Amino acid sequence: MTQADQLSRRERQIMDILYRLGNASAKDVMHNMDDAPSYSSVRTLLGKLVEKGHIDHRESGLKYVYFPLVAREKASRSALGNVVKTFFEDSPYLAVNSLLDMSINDLSDEELNRLNTLIQTRKQQKQK
Repeated sequence: MTQADQLSRRERQIMDILYRLGNASAKDVMHNMDDAPSYSSVRTLLGKLVEKGHIDHRESGLKYVYFPLVAREKASRSALGNVVKTFFEDSPYLAVNSLLDMSINDLSDEELNRLNTLIQTRKQQKQK
């Protein structure tokens, strides 16, 4: 992952807003941010996200409307990969184990069964 792929907290916040809304003007983004910075700061952050290739914009009257270029699933996989690499020695096993330790009491029997089915399916795929 390159430095350009890594997002600051504010950039991640903006990406979340754009994923949620689909597209938005700088003003829309600002109004949807907790503890929003100034309008010019939001515009600067949007410009950086355009430069990094995460979003693009189109003109709509006198304003730009911004939208994500990377599908949320692809972006989340990339971010999760970075977390696994950084905090779990690049080990999916350690990451999943930690998630289960954190949420074992919050998972329903149905969710645990679905996880078990997913694991069994992946094992079968690996054997082929």
